[in-house]
Amino acid sequence: MAQNANTHLIVVALEASIVPVPPLDLPAPYTYELREYGRTRPEEVAERIKDADVVIVTIVQLRADVLRPERTPRLKMVAVVASGTDCVDLEACRARGIAVGNTPHCNTVSVAEHVVALYFAARRSVALLHTMVQAGEWRKGMLHNTLNGPDGRAPRTCREETLGIVGYGAVGKVLESTAKGLGMKVLISGRKGASTVPEGRTAFDALIRESSVIALCLPRLPDTRNLISDAELDAMKPYAVIVNVSRGGIVDEKALVAALKARKIAGYGTDVYEQEPANPDNSILVRPDVAGLNIVATPHVAWCASDTIANYNRALKENIAGWLTTGQPKYPVV
Repeated sequence: MAQNANTHLIVVALEASIVPVPPLDLPAPYTYELREYGRTRPEEVAERIKDADVVIVTIVQLRADVLRPERTPRLKMVAVVASGTDCVDLEACRARGIAVGNTPHCNTVSVAEHVVALYFAARRSVALLHTMVQAGEWRKGMLHNTLNGPDGRAPRTCREETLGIVGYGAVGKVLESTAKGLGMKVLISGRKGASTVPEGRTAFDALIRESSVIALCLPRLPDTRNLISDAELDAMKPYAVIVNVSRGGIVDEKALVAALKARKIAGYGTDVYEQEPANPDNSILVRPDVAGLNIVATPHVAWCASDTIANYNRALKENIAGWLTTGQPKYPVV
């Protein structure tokens, strides 16, 4: 059984507006009170979780200072409704014996499909053309040349593309089969800087040079920060398109914008940013001076789909029930 003397649990959901909390099926003799907040600002976290036995979180930060025993004396479990757990100080949880569970593979299909959506939007300059049409530019003449890449050629079709997948987890595998169904050639990247490459993989540097589309589907770790920066952008084909559905910070955003302005690559589609929520005050990718660049920006919604929410709800319930019956979430992180 979970190391918890309380059978009536206080469950605090800090971001219920992202994924609503389903009714929890707790094993006997446990009951619970749900304190549900639509969104939580950083300065509100400590007050809202001070009595919690279980905290449900998606992206709001749970840092070491709010996880100290004197601030959260009852806390025994953190349930992350997401695959990534970089919002939680895992070392602080490990030191206190706080269980942490996540919800892996729940959004796999949705995220893979979002990569394809961003690819088409960037390859065919959809956002840029939309802005130009709304601004009345079409009356001045045909706009088809806007679709041309820096190499001066019209956009390629899928059968002419080579997709390089960086990050071959669940999303990468679904993306691979989807891309092959569209007629793309697919390369799977080895680790950057690795001296050897597993069979079936392509060396990172070679993939960067050979791919016309590069999809980033990997976690943000110390060795993946600025994975794509000046050297990689300089090595890409002039008609390359990058799609990022991983995490902000994996692409050097300043280098990326400079490459687009210099016409070194053709476009960038992203769902993630170094700082979120992205706005003109904190992100170079959405400032007015990049309006003429082929950037397609979505607000960290690649996960959003009806089956994703159903999967999140199932995994959340399984994690909490598993922790109460065995002392460990079904999908343990700590």
